[in-house]
Amino acid sequence: MAELHIVREHTLGLAQARKIAFKWAEQAQTDFGLACSYIEGDGVDEVNFSRSGVKGKLDVDASRFELRMQLGFLLGAFKHRIEAEIVSNLDTLLAAPNPKRASRKKVKSAE
Repeated sequence: MAELHIVREHTLGLAQARKIAFKWAEQAQTDFGLACSYIEGDGVDEVNFSRSGVKGKLDVDASRFELRMQLGFLLGAFKHRIEAEIVSNLDTLLAAPNPKRASRKKVKSAE
């Protein structure tokens, strides 16, 4: 059985990381047919996911995403391709601009 372990550090805080994790779960359901359940915790959220030949968990906290996945025998042959797709997907979500962080132009008042 092949295993994947992916860790990404971030500085988003739990509230923003939670939004990204929820979006990741939605994409995993749509794009990969994974059945996902989202469990909010006090300091760590869990996204549990599975489908035939795949099961795993994404832990999310205020500073880190940690994904662990087990691939069955048939999907194990595609481990590197699956890992690359997940890494790309997660990195894209983490790199998306945060509207709260966007710089605001100062408007001069007419005096």
